[in-house]
Amino acid sequence: MKNRVLRLFFLIVLATSLSLLIAAPPLAFKDVSVAGRTFSIPVGLPKGSITLLGKTITTDLPFKQGLDIQGGMQVVLEADMSSVAQEDKVTALDSARAVILRRVDLYGISEPIVQTSQVGDSYRIIVELPGVEDPGEALQLVGQTAQLQFMLVSSLTPPADMPASIAAQLQPQVEDVGLGGSELQRASLSFNQQTREPEIALQFNSSGAETFGKVTTEHTGETLGIFLDGAPLMLPTIQSPILTGQAVITGQFTVEEAKQLAIQLNAGALPVPISVLEQRTIGASLGQQAIRQSVIAGLIGLAFVLVFMVLLYGWQGVIADMALVVYAVLTLAIYKLAGITLSLPGIAGLLLSIGMAVDANILIFERMKEEWRKGKPHAIAMELGFGRAWDSIKDANAATILTALILINPLNFSFLNSSGLVRGFGVTLLIGVVLGLFTGVLVTRTFVRLFLKAKHD
Repeated sequence: MKNRVLRLFFLIVLATSLSLLIAAPPLAFKDVSVAGRTFSIPVGLPKGSITLLGKTITTDLPFKQGLDIQGGMQVVLEADMSSVAQEDKVTALDSARAVILRRVDLYGISEPIVQTSQVGDSYRIIVELPGVEDPGEALQLVGQTAQLQFMLVSSLTPPADMPASIAAQLQPQVEDVGLGGSELQRASLSFNQQTREPEIALQFNSSGAETFGKVTTEHTGETLGIFLDGAPLMLPTIQSPILTGQAVITGQFTVEEAKQLAIQLNAGALPVPISVLEQRTIGASLGQQAIRQSVIAGLIGLAFVLVFMVLLYGWQGVIADMALVVYAVLTLAIYKLAGITLSLPGIAGLLLSIGMAVDANILIFERMKEEWRKGKPHAIAMELGFGRAWDSIKDANAATILTALILINPLNFSFLNSSGLVRGFGVTLLIGVVLGLFTGVLVTRTFVRLFLKAKHD
């Protein structure tokens, strides 16, 4: 038992130390002059990364800030599905999302969030654009309808005497063949019957099949580029005339790549009218003020909890506070490593989970007190207290975990309206409750066992 407790204590200290290196803000060394000599004094953790057991660990990962903290614009778009078949509505919504995400990426917006949501018969796209300086231009960017075009692409062969610097600037020639998204009926993921490699199957309507057959007959061996919003999406080569209106694009695709390309092609094939349902702009200064107030409130509340535990439970409260510090460090490290976006509702979920973590310790210590009153030795009372409090802790946290999963809605049930802010609250609450179980039971028990062992030795 003793060796097992020591091993657990060592692992907890190691995990906490590594998490502290990741969670703490990066600080540089400060040069101080003493008696004419300059010394470099560390004023915090080193920037960059550290190497441990041959593994490089980054120590200056930034916290991802939500739109309500760093400022920006949120647009809720509603797709008009009146002219789309029921079985194609989800695909059409995913297609529109893929186009919008690609556009905002090309626009140069850092870390945009584009997600779909279905509320009853309403199909929506929620777009979050952090740091946007021109809301009007951004709104026009996400509201345009995608344009899909098929164009012949011919490369230019520069003369032998042309300088290489000039030849490198020559652009390939493109020729519009009158084939676009309105002629493409469907694009889907399929698999080659012989090689089982993923490929993309195209189905044109009657007018598109006629045009496509003419183009492939007259330009066999040439490149027929597929362009989405003027940018090349794929550049397949025409292998033979295709007169059936059905074509297959092959290449070194993974299943996921072929699926995403099919979605992007369907964006042009199934243009969905989109209207702006809601627009919200948040200034960066307002977000920073809100987070300062949240941090101050959180620190005040945490200080009250720490003092309360010590005053009420004595040395047990000190151990609970130590476990709470471990919990906080592990949580912040996970937020950085997993790239979880911190929003104001997310911070609220974090603070709520801190209360849940303390609640577990209170249940355990009250059970231990009951056993002490019965005259049980401290070591036995501790084990009985943890064992008998576990059922209450398990039930309470299971209910909270279930609530968090409902808020997150990982399966995207249509009857659950989970926006980005609601999901952010659910994610932070879920992580906090799971970590609270770890620190409230395993960490606290290990610390109590070590304390009682040292006290009786």
